[in-house]
Amino acid sequence: MKVRDLMTRDVYVARPNQTIRDVAGMMENIDAGVLPVGDDDRLLGMITDRDIAIRAVGRGKGPQTLVQDIMSPEVKYCYEDEDTEHVAHNMADQQIRRLPVVNRNKQLVGILSLGDLAIVDGAHPAGEALVGISEPGGRHSQTGP
Repeated sequence: MKVRDLMTRDVYVARPNQTIRDVAGMMENIDAGVLPVGDDDRLLGMITDRDIAIRAVGRGKGPQTLVQDIMSPEVKYCYEDEDTEHVAHNMADQQIRRLPVVNRNKQLVGILSLGDLAIVDGAHPAGEALVGISEPGGRHSQTGP
């Protein structure tokens, strides 16, 4: 199965010049903990509720802090025409639960979550990804180096 068959197409995008208060409100409205950051249809980074908590609140920054000041500019992504099993393996290796999806022109077209894989593809690729994601350590872990 291809990523385009499972991804969520209706993606809310944070802008780099928005405040974290605005973005936190967007996250609340759509019940999500992560948003891609983009300008027009170009992916510039990602911002998570954890970024807001640690990089902003934890460092004494206020609600008017701009997204560009705390977002993660290094973005992992996948292509809409990639095989979902391959992408699930990559998500496990890189310990990522959600990936922005781009077309071959690198325009943002959706987002793929571990949940998307589990609902349609079943336990096999999603389970393998979850095992890898759940390994202790890694860049995004509180217990990592």
